[in-house]
Amino acid sequence: MSAPGPRSAAVALGVAWTAAPLILLGGLAVSVATGVLPVIVAWLTKLVLDRVVAVEVSLDELTMLAAGLAVAGVSVALLGEAGRYLSAELARRVTLLTKDRLYLATGRLAGLTRLEQPAYRDRLHLAQQHSYSGPGVILDSVVGGVQAALTTVGFLVSLAAVSLPVTAVVLVAAVPTLITELKLSKRRAQVLTGLSPTERREFFYMQLMTGLDAAKEIRLLGLSRLFRGRMLAELREANTRRRRADLRELGVQGLLSALSAVVAGAGLIWAVLAAGRGQLTVGDIAVFTAAVAGVQGSLAGLVGRIGAAHNALLLFEHYRAVTAEGSDLPVPPEPGTLSPLRRGIEFRDVWFRYGPGHPWVLRGVNLFIPCGRSMALVGHNGAGKSTMVKLLCRFYDPTRGAVLWDGVDLRDLPVDEVRRRLGAVFQDFMTYEMSAAENIALGDVDGADELGPADERLTAAAGRAGIHDTLANLPRGYRTLLSRSFVSEEDKDDPETGVLLSGGQWQRVALARAFLRDRRDLLILDEPTSGLDAEAEHEIHTSLAEHRAGRTSVLISHRLGSVRGADRIAVLVDGQVAELGSHDELVSLGGTYSRLFRLQADGYVQEVS
Repeated sequence: MSAPGPRSAAVALGVAWTAAPLILLGGLAVSVATGVLPVIVAWLTKLVLDRVVAVEVSLDELTMLAAGLAVAGVSVALLGEAGRYLSAELARRVTLLTKDRLYLATGRLAGLTRLEQPAYRDRLHLAQQHSYSGPGVILDSVVGGVQAALTTVGFLVSLAAVSLPVTAVVLVAAVPTLITELKLSKRRAQVLTGLSPTERREFFYMQLMTGLDAAKEIRLLGLSRLFRGRMLAELREANTRRRRADLRELGVQGLLSALSAVVAGAGLIWAVLAAGRGQLTVGDIAVFTAAVAGVQGSLAGLVGRIGAAHNALLLFEHYRAVTAEGSDLPVPPEPGTLSPLRRGIEFRDVWFRYGPGHPWVLRGVNLFIPCGRSMALVGHNGAGKSTMVKLLCRFYDPTRGAVLWDGVDLRDLPVDEVRRRLGAVFQDFMTYEMSAAENIALGDVDGADELGPADERLTAAAGRAGIHDTLANLPRGYRTLLSRSFVSEEDKDDPETGVLLSGGQWQRVALARAFLRDRRDLLILDEPTSGLDAEAEHEIHTSLAEHRAGRTSVLISHRLGSVRGADRIAVLVDGQVAELGSHDELVSLGGTYSRLFRLQADGYVQEVS
């Protein structure tokens, strides 16, 4: 890991200043006062002791010194509490700001490529872990460093007033501590960075064992023991590496602590002998003892703060790198204007693979989807159908060739504007642990705040998907939470009201989400009825056919009976369009489509007979 640069430090301190400038200044003021007060207390203590043992004592002067000592002691206690509060409040505000910036940065990832990279996932994991703590630790180190520096300077001056040689020895003894702490901090950061993949795998197995998605299969196949063993193996590996680092640090820090103790002990012996020779007073011994302990303590604190800041900067570099990255899709310098679709969408000699060295998924695809017409994509698994959908949504850009919107390359158009023109249901649709109304309203997020549980557009979309009656009859209707993992404010007194839908019901909710985007130019349906029974599939496809009439749409399905009504059907074979035509034309052609259709039709006939 490279050394942290000034840019990371500037970003971290800039975050703290932006989050709470007044609290930051207040913390610095408290730090300055807290750094000076121990030195004042030490000198007041010296003066009090010297006056107490003096032959002639002025009670008024002694009273004033004692009162000053008491005030200083109370101030130290109060400032400590104030400092803790300001530090905690600053941490809260910094956390809010850093999380906002971090997820704003991940939201700028318009495509999927970067999220599929393990190295980026590890960096993102570390950024999530240390985004909020980094500025806090760095700032705490700066504030604490100022305090420790003031205390150190004050006590060094006090110590120098008693003995310059001892002062020099104390300073020299601090040098190896500083060098060692910087090396240890770098090692800590390297250990944490190296543990990121291990921790992600551990978390993965934890999610498998505690989540609902895999619960049925884990219990049926008896996988809990296997996954528990793998999770514990990852945890043991992480613990071994942490233990190794801790033992190394224990040995080094032990030697440094012993060195500090030897220096302090030798200084105390010298002071006692000097007092015995009449060279030091009782007050001198008190201030000397406090100064040696104060210098060592404040120097150790300063070195520790420097090490903590160094470690935090190394880890905060991950956050800075994530938030500094732009979109993973090229942004045109002068984006074109996206007009409503008039002519159609064209795949022009499109080649695509998911990375260098990966096999080609699409090989020179040429296909035109006319505006207002429906296009079905069929073919074997891996033929490239879903990849074409991903290119239409511009989750990726073609490796070669272009996808054109009315003749304009999608890469020359604002990606957000392109997606606002699309409605889609994906084969791997999402099930959001939110209310039924919210699950559908997310389909039109621009107007979601305006949609209520009884909104006509929302219920109409649910009705078109055949799920309205089911949702309306839930315990709280459309307001019912579709989850047992959380409890809504309305359900806090009756947590059993959360409802779990079946897979087919969830698929209808996802369809309703797509139907809500009925004002879009292109509707994409990727296996929209794969989880439905035959009757439900027929019902949904009838509704879809009505909804698609006169609209531009792309339909993917392995069930060829559901695509026969499409205006055009493209058959993909090995990443190429092998056949193109209507259902009747392709059946009469006697090619791949005809063979697949007859195989499926024969299967249904055999089942009926």
